[in-house]
Amino acid sequence: MFTPSREQARNLFFDTWEKYSSSQRIEGLEQTVLEVVLLHPEYHALLGKRDAHVERDYPPESGEVNPFLHMSLHLAIAEQLAMNQPAGINALFEELAEHYGDRHAALHVVLDCLGETVWQANRSGTAPNQSAYLACLRDHLNKGP
Repeated sequence: MFTPSREQARNLFFDTWEKYSSSQRIEGLEQTVLEVVLLHPEYHALLGKRDAHVERDYPPESGEVNPFLHMSLHLAIAEQLAMNQPAGINALFEELAEHYGDRHAALHVVLDCLGETVWQANRSGTAPNQSAYLACLRDHLNKGP
């Protein structure tokens, strides 16, 4: 499992965007990073300004979304889907994509549930509750799109 520091994770996004922007070869994990970045054109300008954003903080009270956390959660979900871990996430994701009629919208539902699960785990000092995570996804299937 890839467990980078904050700086390493952010530089992976900056480096990948720089390579893509200059038509350099994209390999391995960079391909998945690029797919996530391309889903988020609102972050492209930020990724072109490494010095201005590599150390920037995004405190919750600012009300701003942390683009690096957001994209990192997308990467975590890509890894989960690639391995179907937790078991059953692939089927739930496909149901969500059909339910919402859009794969990116479904990814954001998964992202919200994953974020909540990780936040609860950090708050309680326990491992993430996979059952609660999957239950959160199922709950969204019962809601309107």
